[in-house]
Amino acid sequence: MADQDPPMHKARGPDWGNARSRPRRGGAPRFRSAAGGDSVGGQPSGGGQDAGPRRAEPPNRPKPAGGGRQSYAAIDLGTNNCRLLIARPSGENFTVIDAFSRVVRLGEGIAQTGRLSDQAMERTMAALRVCAEKLMRRNVFLARSVATEACRRAVNGAEFIERVRRETGIALDIISAREEARLAVLGCHVLLEEGRGPAMIFDIGGGSTELVLIESTDTVPRILDWQSVPWGVVSLTETCGGEGNSLEDRLARYRHMHSLVSESFAGFARRTQATRADAGSLGALRLLGTSGTVTTLASLHLELPQYDRRAVDGLIVPASSMRDISTRLSSMSIEERRQVNCIGRERADLVVAGCAILESILDLWPAHRLGVADRGIREGILRSLISSHGHGERLQPKARDIRANQP
Repeated sequence: MADQDPPMHKARGPDWGNARSRPRRGGAPRFRSAAGGDSVGGQPSGGGQDAGPRRAEPPNRPKPAGGGRQSYAAIDLGTNNCRLLIARPSGENFTVIDAFSRVVRLGEGIAQTGRLSDQAMERTMAALRVCAEKLMRRNVFLARSVATEACRRAVNGAEFIERVRRETGIALDIISAREEARLAVLGCHVLLEEGRGPAMIFDIGGGSTELVLIESTDTVPRILDWQSVPWGVVSLTETCGGEGNSLEDRLARYRHMHSLVSESFAGFARRTQATRADAGSLGALRLLGTSGTVTTLASLHLELPQYDRRAVDGLIVPASSMRDISTRLSSMSIEERRQVNCIGRERADLVVAGCAILESILDLWPAHRLGVADRGIREGILRSLISSHGHGERLQPKARDIRANQP
């Protein structure tokens, strides 16, 4: 679990980093991460594997064509997924020009062994080679690449980060849970419903879940409190073992999952109890979630035949509907879940853990409505990079504007 003190409140842009340096003789081209500065939270992440300020362009590098048309990139290597976004500033928004996402299950088996497995690392390396090729092809000007809970927890996490740098040129920064929460908020807070008083934003990951209590401002929100717990869809699934053969077994396992997560939230729940009461007195509690769990359940709420980001990102869903869907999924066998649209084989074994985490969050912050965000850390990184390069005043997007610009 991460340290529990809330981040500082003053906003500050990140340090510079190289997007790409020239290939070294006999080695891979290097994609340097911009060092971990804050736009929400005010503190560098610390403890990263690629720390220290770097100039944006190496000596003698030609200026990118098109003046202010530089490309910026963000890589988010999580416990379950490897994701890339490449974008250019576009007026008050940014336009995504390339994207990539692949389920790699980097954290598979960590709950039992404490190590990244050889198979998981090979899957992840294949995905990162695709990312490296896209960074080269798009002539990226500035990039930041981060790794989260799987690399934080694994005893061979730093060793794997060095292998990635050596073989692909991508310099991943193992960020703290605190920085992970900050970037998620920065990337999705524009989708939070308008209202008064504090609100909750959460990110259910593969290896951890971050809860952030925020107060809205005219620009980026002020973080009041936060917590990270080591329960994500992968870590919780692996810890709780197999589903069993009967409905009773499945329901007992789901109750156990819910209990584990709720216990880990207990301290944060106590700290936010008075804040929740104050927020409720000002109007409806506001809640926004960013994760594969909430986007998948939102797709089921809409009864989509297949996932459609344009329909889901920015959607407001009744919390009761999300609870009903969670209850239904928890009672189904894995084979039955594999047949459900928008779940399929990749998420069938993990979605139940996500449901248990989501229900625990709804118990802690019982909003009647849940905002759904198909955006988060990558978008937060891009906002930090672009604003630090002189586009900050133009990067206060409307929720629907970004949706039109992203695939």
